[in-house]
Amino acid sequence: QALSEIEGMGGRGSNLHELRVRPLAKRRVDMHSFCNPSFQRSPYLSARGNFANVFQGSSEEGYKAYHADKYDEEKNPNGINFFGTSENKLCFDLMCKRLTQADMNVMDPSLLQYPDWKGHLFLREEVARFLTYYCKAPAPLKAENVIVLNGCGSLFSALATVLCDPGEALLIATPFYGGITQSVFLYGNVRLVYVYLDSKITGTSTRPFQLTVEKLEKALQDAQAEGITVRALILLNPQNPLGDIYSLSELRDYLEFAKRHELHVIVDEIYMLSVFDESATFHSVLGMDRLPDPQRTHVMWGITKDFAVSGIRFGTLYTENQDVANAVASLCYFHGVCGPVQHKVAQLLRDRDWINQVYLRANHARLKAAHTYVTDELKTLGVPFLNRNAGLFVWIDFRKYLKTGTFEEELLLWKRFLDNKVFLSCGKAFECSEPGWFRIIFADKTNRLQLGMQRIRKVLEEREQEILAEEKEQPCQSDQDGKADSTDEVIFVSRHQDPICASNSSLGDLIGLLQQQMRSSDWLQKNTAEQFA
Repeated sequence: QALSEIEGMGGRGSNLHELRVRPLAKRRVDMHSFCNPSFQRSPYLSARGNFANVFQGSSEEGYKAYHADKYDEEKNPNGINFFGTSENKLCFDLMCKRLTQADMNVMDPSLLQYPDWKGHLFLREEVARFLTYYCKAPAPLKAENVIVLNGCGSLFSALATVLCDPGEALLIATPFYGGITQSVFLYGNVRLVYVYLDSKITGTSTRPFQLTVEKLEKALQDAQAEGITVRALILLNPQNPLGDIYSLSELRDYLEFAKRHELHVIVDEIYMLSVFDESATFHSVLGMDRLPDPQRTHVMWGITKDFAVSGIRFGTLYTENQDVANAVASLCYFHGVCGPVQHKVAQLLRDRDWINQVYLRANHARLKAAHTYVTDELKTLGVPFLNRNAGLFVWIDFRKYLKTGTFEEELLLWKRFLDNKVFLSCGKAFECSEPGWFRIIFADKTNRLQLGMQRIRKVLEEREQEILAEEKEQPCQSDQDGKADSTDEVIFVSRHQDPICASNSSLGDLIGLLQQQMRSSDWLQKNTAEQFA
């Protein structure tokens, strides 16, 4: 909620639960108060400072536990397996070797002075060439349209600040990477309006959690009806946490929708080189022959995910709108990238042979192997998930392990995993509309994945036994409120292709899958011969 609508958080105000908010916000569960219901305001902080403290405190429990008990093969083998933050831990060997070669270690006087706040020209030129090549741009991209900041989080903050006034909003589909909420709100006091997606395949949807123009239109109309001004649409492609890759026609539809309503479009393509299967094709907005509204289309990318270097803070924005570019550049004073790092990034991006012949080949092979291991384990457990080929994560359906299907139960399951030394991200952290979905990061070493999956299996088997015992004690309550209908459950959703064409799926796998799905639901009990008769 906008700070202008929050009362009682600064000075002698009351705690977080005594807020007065608009009707739209009342219909939404506040993730931060949900995760940390005992939070009290500090008399030492302003209202803005207290809200920043809420963001810091909301995920504190899990991260504190992890940092106090990190898993280490030798020093702490009973520590916590951390599959919560989206980091690629598979290519440290390749990146350490490349970043310590002689061409990287340059210390020119110009690198020790203040740069152009948009970034050194040599780096912006290299970024333009890099994006032209990997985004398959129809014409060479221009360095004058490139701005460099210390990460995509800073880019979200800067764009929200220059595109929106305090209290205005950005449109985004859920579930989405929750860090965006913090990025756009803490500095710019900009809110998010959610386009709620779910796993049901109905209407124009052809896959779970599918974003459609109809859903965008409805969310925008609802916000406008409540007096909320929406300035832009955020698109994540590939999508985090779903792993979806938008087709060219979908992208065009979203951009045309934004043009009709004079909305800016912020496209985050930070996983564009983390598409690890040849059967999936990524389309960059920058590769489109014609943008419906070029002056309102802004694309960001960074090296954090694709090059497994989240500790090097580097993100880049490409926009043809010079007013936006200059406004964002004015904020680069707070979010600049130091000169020596700019040199290293430029050297990395220009080494096209190494990227194509060494790094991407190895990275994609390692990602695919890790993804296959985790998803095979989930299939063995009979756990549904979205089977995608992009990103560093799998979106898992643990709904059958929630007896009543509530977010409170989801939180208890998350804590259960944490108590058993495995850290996952629960769906509420992504503003998922359905309780029971979790995200796991698979871009990790094999031995860590094996141990993590063993711990996950233990929790799920224990939970399954508990639910069975509870159902025996309460035989009349076979159809609890809030539990997902079997027809709504996701069954190992495959790539965006007709199942008949999926050459890598056997008939035996499909039959086994359907058998497992029927056994884990009450479909057979509901649909007896007598009932059909």
